[in-house]
Amino acid sequence: MTNIPQIGQPAPNFSTSDENDNPVTLSNFKSKWIVLYFYPKDDTPGCTTEAKDFSELYQDFSVLEARILGVSPDSGKSHCKFISKHNLSIILLSDPEHILTEAYGAWCLKKFMSKEYMGVVRSTFLISPDRIIAYAWPNVKTKGHAQAVLTKLRELAAT
Repeated sequence: MTNIPQIGQPAPNFSTSDENDNPVTLSNFKSKWIVLYFYPKDDTPGCTTEAKDFSELYQDFSVLEARILGVSPDSGKSHCKFISKHNLSIILLSDPEHILTEAYGAWCLKKFMSKEYMGVVRSTFLISPDRIIAYAWPNVKTKGHAQAVLTKLRELAAT
């Protein structure tokens, strides 16, 4: 992964659309923590696990004034189906041109079965209320990840 924002750096600003095609920018979340996570594709096994895990912990994140934003190249229509099918309680952002994904260094060369292609590398950024990268997880494994993010948020929010 290249151009990954580092802890302590300002979070790259963004402007994109949510699952209902409403405009969403970083400034929409003033005085909130943001969990910004990038995933390859709606309704695939790893992506579903991750989205469901974040949704199950939604209330715990909310108590800490945090909003969870999932980002993939999928369309708003695809996001709506994904949310409905799995009863997700998180916001999903569409990034079909990979602008947001590239800004956070999550659009990279990948390899599968000896073939190389560009795609989303699963990664997560915890952004503080003052828009600073508080923590980053590149190359995420889904099992236990949402809980690890919540644990780190609790630690950072307490300081």
